[in-house]
Amino acid sequence: MAKETRAKMRKRRHKRVRRKVFGTAARPRLNVFRSLKHTNVQVIDDQAGHTLVSASTLEAGLQEELADKLKVEQAKEVGKVVAARAKDAGIERVVFDRGGYRYHGRVKAVADGSREGGLVF
Repeated sequence: MAKETRAKMRKRRHKRVRRKVFGTAARPRLNVFRSLKHTNVQVIDDQAGHTLVSASTLEAGLQEELADKLKVEQAKEVGKVVAARAKDAGIERVVFDRGGYRYHGRVKAVADGSREGGLVF
């Protein structure tokens, strides 16, 4: 049997996390995806299957602001931005979905930034 890749192991962990974490209209899911260079965050209503708000380090408006920062600092800013957009959309409470990643580094920074922005989870 071939050794599993990191991506496959993450997918397996994410499936395990997703068995318990489910976003509703009242309390959507705050999902984090992290690539080698960028961080993407979405607030998702799983019942309707819709992304309500999102933020990413790839956005043109944010790239200028994040240009000289470390990836962890960029992730914290993305967390604050997604929290502000969620507040504008009337969302205050979410469930956190770490996406199969360990809760440290950029994933923790997104969580801290969104809490600072006013989201409750």
